[in-house]
Amino acid sequence: MKRVLLSLFALASFGLANAQIKEKGTVEITPKIGVSSFAEFSNRDNTNYNSGVELGATVDYYFNNRWSLRSGLIADKMGSRIEDAGNVYEDELKYLSIPVNANWHFGSTRKWNLNFGLSPSFLTSSTFIENGNKTTIPESAIESFQLGLTYGIGYKIGINDKFGILIDAQFFSGMTNINKATQERITNNGYSLNVGGVIQL
Repeated sequence: MKRVLLSLFALASFGLANAQIKEKGTVEITPKIGVSSFAEFSNRDNTNYNSGVELGATVDYYFNNRWSLRSGLIADKMGSRIEDAGNVYEDELKYLSIPVNANWHFGSTRKWNLNFGLSPSFLTSSTFIENGNKTTIPESAIESFQLGLTYGIGYKIGINDKFGILIDAQFFSGMTNINKATQERITNNGYSLNVGGVIQL
């Protein structure tokens, strides 16, 4: 246990020692991978959460040492999962999102960040799965575009002047109705936990 505590202390000290206060015009790119969990919310009921893999990359442009603009491309599996009387039903909705977030870097070493903004998302595939059997959801049943509110928190571990490791949690709250088939309003809502490599250009 003592060795574990010493190792954690050394890692934290290493991150602090490599703290870099960013100047205006600094650009960072962060390829990342994570685990996501989404559900469909409606005015009648909410479905179970549906897990998947999140892949993508974000870019931060710094205006000063506290604020940056973050955007990028994120691939997510959204949709829903329902288990009823031994049957499993799943809407597997795959989206490509382009978040546009203000990113506030805080703490004495600016290692923490809070980001918030909007995320337009474009449907790339939609599949209905019933007990393992897949069928394509017709375009007439689901909107190809959605807009969501996005926000999150992260922590960056500095490795050297040009590279770090980001650990963050991101949240998505759908603002637009994805349902074209009926009058019921349905939105995608969920979150992801990610790890990425921060590369300063």
